[in-house]
Amino acid sequence: MAALSKSIPHNCYEIGHTWNPSCRVSFLQITWGALEESLRIYAPLYLIAAVLRKRKLEYYLYKLLPEILQSASFLTANGALYITFFCVLRKILGKFYSWTPGFGAALPASYVAILIERKSRRGLLTIYMANLATETLFRMGVARGTITTLRNGEVLLFCITAAMYMFFFRCKDGLKGFTFSALRFIVGKEEIPTHSYSPETAYAKVEQKREKHRGTTRAMSLIALVRSLVDSICKHGPRHRCCKHYEDNCISYCIKGFIRMFSVGYLIQCCLRIPSAFRHLFTEPSRLLSLFYNKENFQLGAFLGSFVSIYKGTSCFLRWIRNLDDELHAIVAGFLAGVSMMFYKSTTISMYLASKLVECKRSRVRHAREQAPASRPCLSPVLCHPTCHTVSFHLYRFRRNSS
Repeated sequence: MAALSKSIPHNCYEIGHTWNPSCRVSFLQITWGALEESLRIYAPLYLIAAVLRKRKLEYYLYKLLPEILQSASFLTANGALYITFFCVLRKILGKFYSWTPGFGAALPASYVAILIERKSRRGLLTIYMANLATETLFRMGVARGTITTLRNGEVLLFCITAAMYMFFFRCKDGLKGFTFSALRFIVGKEEIPTHSYSPETAYAKVEQKREKHRGTTRAMSLIALVRSLVDSICKHGPRHRCCKHYEDNCISYCIKGFIRMFSVGYLIQCCLRIPSAFRHLFTEPSRLLSLFYNKENFQLGAFLGSFVSIYKGTSCFLRWIRNLDDELHAIVAGFLAGVSMMFYKSTTISMYLASKLVECKRSRVRHAREQAPASRPCLSPVLCHPTCHTVSFHLYRFRRNSS
């Protein structure tokens, strides 16, 4: 308490807007800069999301721009209101205290800003800020020696989280929405227990597809020979009766899963590095080639590819051993697949997925009890987001001042 009540003998120009002594001019400059940065973030983000979700023309004409402007206004208000409360508190109190730059200015600013954002996005923003605040507290505790780290702790956390995710993915109505769609894209619909059709019907459809394909490719002898060879290798091999990958045996099923997700991870990392590579296109053309053989590209590809192949391989192995298909297999397979994070260690990813899992199950419990979000204000995003944002900002200021 004594540290919080300790005053700071400086004005807002000396520790806040140091580039300009005027509070009003600094407010306008920060607002304009925050607006530019917000549009730079949200415009491509919403556009890419709309393309991936295959939105119709009406969305692009009537909804895309308002959603971009609303989210940009939220982020702009966060920055503009912070400097406003920062200077106003200095005028009212006559001096600064250790709590005013963090809790005093950030809490009301973030509270007002989150009210501008759409309700559908407040939960995701709360999860992000809660994860950021937790990670910041954890790293500060490690740096000060109050928390002892566990070797490869982020990998262990990811293993546990992946086991729970895959178990709920296999359970009926365990996951819904984007989380379910993302896992279905990663591991494939073959691992969903409630398949859209029976095994006999699916196998018959696969056979009809093969016969039709063979009839149309006889003219292309070389391509037909290669495809026939690959098809025979995939078809003739060990496949348990409970396995739903009817076009492949268990071995080729795992190999194909690795190749597919390795390619996805490699391309994702390449796309993330494209802006920085093209920035040096004319000054250092050789850096453009490094875009394709960068080590992080292969690390992310190996992480995603090995995760899928280990999960599928373990699931098939357990079906052979137990002679049945059980949702509990997903716990073992998901935990072992989590070891793949050794290729791409990330504390941020592990903690975000864990917090996202907790949020998903909390929402399911709330809806199961038929409780409206307003009946539990302590867990409301309108309160949680400002609190987590304030904690993160205060810790940042505290670490910066103490360094």
